[in-house]
Amino acid sequence: MSLLSKATVGTVGLLCRTFLKIGYCSSVTVNGLENRCKALESDERNPGRGVVTICNHISTLDEPVMWGVLPLRYHLNTRMTRWTLGASDIVLTNPIFSEFFRKGQVIETFRGNGVFQPAINLAIDKLHSGAWVSLHPVDLIRFKWGVGRVLMETIKPPIIIPMWLTGRSAPWKFFPRPGAALSITVGKPVDNTAVREMVGLAVSTGDMPELSQGTSGGRTDPVRPRQGKASARVSESGWWGDAASPRPKAEAQSAPEWQTAEEIARICSAVTALLQREVEKLGREVVGDRV
Repeated sequence: MSLLSKATVGTVGLLCRTFLKIGYCSSVTVNGLENRCKALESDERNPGRGVVTICNHISTLDEPVMWGVLPLRYHLNTRMTRWTLGASDIVLTNPIFSEFFRKGQVIETFRGNGVFQPAINLAIDKLHSGAWVSLHPVDLIRFKWGVGRVLMETIKPPIIIPMWLTGRSAPWKFFPRPGAALSITVGKPVDNTAVREMVGLAVSTGDMPELSQGTSGGRTDPVRPRQGKASARVSESGWWGDAASPRPKAEAQSAPEWQTAEEIARICSAVTALLQREVEKLGREVVGDRV
């Protein structure tokens, strides 16, 4: 990590803390922060177990809010701050923004380049190094089963933590409403074994999400089938094991490549859907049935 990156991350962290303390919001309530701190300070990160946070999206300041509530010592340590995915056509729209966000641990993604683009590979590599990767519903919508691929291709099961933010009301789309009561709730880590078993059951019964044509993961995606089959082999060799197998190996070898790749995409979609439900479950605990 370069000195400029460390300076960028540290400065943004301090600015985030300042924003939360200047009185723009009437109150800032944080629940369950110890869940995230425990994960970030876990010794399991050193041998290569990453941390993934999945959160709902209420404004463009979600990242500052999530970042600003962390202990001060975290802001001066890039190991304790997140990496996240950023779309080139939204946040990296000019050379100045591009340089700023890249130094701020944002991984540039490109619309239409599929889920085997370098950005997704880099996110997986970050988790292999024990980094913290932050995902939002924008990522879930934009990448569909690409998020599932990020989580399935890690060698060790990442520590997956759901989060829920409240505090925005219309028409304040880009910022929390002035005077809003802001809350950040950090859930307990998701039971990886339970998620793997549920997806394995969905695979065995065929109860998996359908893929719409023309979207990431569909048959018209620019992903090559061979890449999908390679992805399945990597997933099977990692913590997912047999749960990542769309069909018995003998059948998979005789199946058309596009069909096998589509089945793998559906498995990844099932993973994404399960984790999104975990986030929504936490949201219902916070705000009730309005989620």
